[in-house]
Amino acid sequence: MSRTALRICPLCEATCGLTLTVDGDRVTGARGDRDDVFSAGFICPKGAAFGELDGDPDRLSRPLVRRDGELRETSWEEAFDAVAEGLRPVIDAHGPDAVAVVLGNPNVHTMAGALYPPLLLGALRTRNLYTASTVDQMPKHVSSGLLFGDPFAIPVPDLDRTAHLLLIGANPLDSNGSLCTAPDFPGRLKALRRRGGTLTVIDPRRTRTARLADRHVAIRPGADALLLAALVQVLFAEDLVDPGVLADRVDGVAEVRARSADFTPEAVAGACDVPAAEIRAIARELAAAPTAAVYGRVGSSTVEFGTLANWLVDVLNTLTGNLDRPGGAMFPLAATARAPRPAGPGKGFDLGRRHSRVSGHPEVKGEFPLAALAEEIDTPGDGRVRAVLAVAANPVLSAPDGDRLDRALAGLDFMVAVDPYLNETSRHAQVVLPPPRPAQSAHHDFAFNGFAVRNQVRYTREVLPLPDGRPDECEILARLVLCVSGMHGADPSAVDTLAIDTALAKAVADPHSPVHGRDPAGLAGQLHGRTGAERRLDLMLRLGPYGDGFGAPGAAGPEQAPGGLGLEVLLAHPHGIDLGPLAPRLPELLRTRSGKIELCPEPVAADLPRLRRALTGRPAGLVLVGRRHLRSNNSWMHNLPALTGGSNRCTLQVHPEDAGRLGLVHGAEAEVTADGGGLRVPVEVTDAVRAGVVSLPHGWGHDRPGTRLRVASADAGANVNQLLDGSLLDPLSGTAVLNGFPVQVAPVR
Repeated sequence: MSRTALRICPLCEATCGLTLTVDGDRVTGARGDRDDVFSAGFICPKGAAFGELDGDPDRLSRPLVRRDGELRETSWEEAFDAVAEGLRPVIDAHGPDAVAVVLGNPNVHTMAGALYPPLLLGALRTRNLYTASTVDQMPKHVSSGLLFGDPFAIPVPDLDRTAHLLLIGANPLDSNGSLCTAPDFPGRLKALRRRGGTLTVIDPRRTRTARLADRHVAIRPGADALLLAALVQVLFAEDLVDPGVLADRVDGVAEVRARSADFTPEAVAGACDVPAAEIRAIARELAAAPTAAVYGRVGSSTVEFGTLANWLVDVLNTLTGNLDRPGGAMFPLAATARAPRPAGPGKGFDLGRRHSRVSGHPEVKGEFPLAALAEEIDTPGDGRVRAVLAVAANPVLSAPDGDRLDRALAGLDFMVAVDPYLNETSRHAQVVLPPPRPAQSAHHDFAFNGFAVRNQVRYTREVLPLPDGRPDECEILARLVLCVSGMHGADPSAVDTLAIDTALAKAVADPHSPVHGRDPAGLAGQLHGRTGAERRLDLMLRLGPYGDGFGAPGAAGPEQAPGGLGLEVLLAHPHGIDLGPLAPRLPELLRTRSGKIELCPEPVAADLPRLRRALTGRPAGLVLVGRRHLRSNNSWMHNLPALTGGSNRCTLQVHPEDAGRLGLVHGAEAEVTADGGGLRVPVEVTDAVRAGVVSLPHGWGHDRPGTRLRVASADAGANVNQLLDGSLLDPLSGTAVLNGFPVQVAPVR
């Protein structure tokens, strides 16, 4: 007998509400939840394929342990015994830094991935942390940390109220947004146009987003920071700078003016391939708009000046008075965020508190570059990484020079992978621990609500029960915490209890907390929830900005919960609770040492001469950029028949002029080479990419032996990151340069 159930989609950053049709233990259909307070029924092809993903026959249902060189199914108890037996000797003999933790992008799409990795790192005490951030978004964290004192204080465009939106290196019609959580991004952009607003898109490809724009600027890849610096220069030169109410909260305006003076439109025009007159027009339109927001994403982050580009995005938002005001770039306030604190100076944000062993890469936000993982494994000497604990990560495809990393992983003493698939990375593990199907998991978006274009809160419990003896993902990660801390065999609920007790001890000691001075044991006894993860969610909601403060006087909850928010209130609203539009909140958020926006931080100022040298540099020949597909998310979804084919193909897009000059034929193969190696890939001749640029999508290359991805391996594609040797990084963030690097292309004869 079929029934329906609600579920928040975990397949991209849009976090749309779904209504699932369930028949027995199978999800047989998915449509948008029309009553969802945030997505209002919107759904994309990924959400519509939820049932196929959930029921993929290649998903692992039992753990695997390597015996006599072969991965074999085993019991959960035997699997965790193997983890403890494999990891503890490495830690005891070589110290915790001999174990690297690798966290992949899917972690931020699950409750377990948000709640337990910090506990795992705390228990393990390794300094070798690598995440997907350094192949994606780390430049934004660095620029926000330097500007505002908090690397997670990331402003998002107030899409529903802005009059002018400038997008650079972003294609939200295919990505559904990135560091900007916005269900139905296409509808929101069309609404901007309907209300008379302006959309400008800067991108070397004529993407689906660019086709919607009033102005599409086909910039030369990698020149984003130069163009943005020229926009800043025009604002100063034409007396268009007006920070508005932020004027008294900004330090460094004069320094930015002086350091941007050389980046005139005429000076950058040749390097950007954008006429000086057009650059001036963009700057004037931005300054003249009643409200405006500048938004840059992956295309402007994964380039050699990624941090400078992200910094300049918010310099422009600040100088035009559009930072922290309705219709501009604003700071969301998630229901599980810390309650607002009084304004004042903070600890600030530091880079390079330590350096990697082999190449001396500076640490950023506690992480080393993912591009450095292979050398930390395969370079002999004290401190070598000998074991890896990978959670939802596939760096063989997502990091530069996957072939080297592939070989390095094969030489580890021990590896554990938490992954639903035997993929290009997890195939090297001695133990593979598969999380359950998405329909068997509860869901709350801890990360993405902090980047949402409207404040709201939603929670959905699991749609299908777990079989007896099958741990959920939270328990899997909790048991890993016990394994690395020497407490293997203890009740995994002890991990949640410790997390709750620690959080409450800090809260009652904090004079700004609503529970200051109260008894933590008594507060713990008031928590609701069927699981440790639910109790932790309840705690965060109740101590958060909309929470009930455990009955503290004056708790200011949303209209639906006038006494304050908690888990029980949230469960009573299955379609979520709307918490209202974004509101100005910069003073409470600033944590720089000065207590102000530090508009020209020293690390950025020190890197600007490198950008100045790029005014005269221009790579000869072709440069390569990536591209996003609506029906995929990195390497995740190439194993689903419903999401492969059509536009979601691994082809090399080439402009007709370049194809004719090089003798490339549509549908035939081309050989692409760069510093890291070469690959062969089918050619797609199209004017959607500008002349001088070729485009190849990220996340393909499913052709390695030992995987269990039948659909993906049948149409393997080519791993674009194999063109890179891992040496080219943005120096401030450690982010790999995946876009705008030179390549050679020739037909395969």
